[in-house]
Amino acid sequence: MDLLSQNGDAFFFMVDFKKENIEIYTEEDLKKSELLIQFPNFKNVENVVIDKHLSLKSFPQTKSEYRIGFEKVQENIKLGNSYLVNYTCETAIESNFSLKDFFFLAKEKYKVCKSDDFVFFSPETFIEIKNQKIFTHPMKGTIDASKENAIETLKNDIKEKAEHYTVVDLLRNDLSMVANEVKVDEFQRIDLIKTKQKNLYAMSSEISGRLKPEFQNKIGSILDALLPAGSILGAPKQKTLEIILEAETHQRGFYTGICGYFDGADLDSCVMIRFIEKKGENLLFKSGGGITHLSKLADEYTEMKNKIYVPVH
Repeated sequence: MDLLSQNGDAFFFMVDFKKENIEIYTEEDLKKSELLIQFPNFKNVENVVIDKHLSLKSFPQTKSEYRIGFEKVQENIKLGNSYLVNYTCETAIESNFSLKDFFFLAKEKYKVCKSDDFVFFSPETFIEIKNQKIFTHPMKGTIDASKENAIETLKNDIKEKAEHYTVVDLLRNDLSMVANEVKVDEFQRIDLIKTKQKNLYAMSSEISGRLKPEFQNKIGSILDALLPAGSILGAPKQKTLEIILEAETHQRGFYTGICGYFDGADLDSCVMIRFIEKKGENLLFKSGGGITHLSKLADEYTEMKNKIYVPVH
């Protein structure tokens, strides 16, 4: 993958879901581009106050339409072709907001707006590299925060636990390809995500390791080994990718790809989820969730719809 340290120069990059399209922007490129970026340790735009009221209507596919792809996934799981598939959908939305308006309104850890193409506001870190140590933070499992005993329910739900355990194990193995001393530092952390529609609890873990000598300062080689991101794909990776391409009726493009900022020494990157794409005059919100043999149609359909939101405080 053509993503090297560029002799210590800083750069921003984006990689699509299938690793087919890679965009690299030097700091000089960013000054000329229409990209709006806000990361924890990097931004190229000043905050803008949005003082109008958000109107957001979604038109998700019916449960019967959702069932078609869901059952294709379940059939493959029963055949043993996969044990976790991240199945996603495309939902038409209507809003009085532009992509830039969404960018400035959303309160989230990572935000990027690309001209009139797409905007996303992601809570999920992909990998961080600091002083030759690598960290990943898989996020799997959400629940409506208003439910009684929501946190305990989320942590103890058999399906959600199985999904989270699977992703943690997958990413622990992934990191082992590029790092030594891999370990789980934090397990099943619960974060509150505030949205206009409803508040959600999300479950995350942290995994870390020390980069192997042959991967130090080799950002492209690391990403080539780790992508696509396990948390938005499933396991085993190659067969699960085939299942996704068969079951889903839309092209993911940059949705569920990754983007990041390399400052010349350290890297911070995220998974491009909570994603709104503009096609012509239409806005499309892409969302989904992990499917296992324990998944129930009604629950997964509801989760897909619950993730159609804009995080505001």
